[in-house]
Amino acid sequence: METEFTVSQHTRGNQPLLGLRSAMVLLLGVLTGVGAGVLTYLSEHSLPATALAAGAGFGAGVLFFQAIIG
Repeated sequence: METEFTVSQHTRGNQPLLGLRSAMVLLLGVLTGVGAGVLTYLSEHSLPATALAAGAGFGAGVLFFQAIIG
């Protein structure tokens, strides 16, 4: 006996997983973190320092863009 699996039975209609504002804030936070990581790696050539700078850049970017977007 085969059962047909439909995605619409298991989702909440046509609602997106994230709202537009949340997606933009997270995207800008990721871009900020990547930028901070790249600049840190170019200056210090240290992967641990790069990871710390990227994480701090992401966190600061999310807080900043959450405050100014909308």
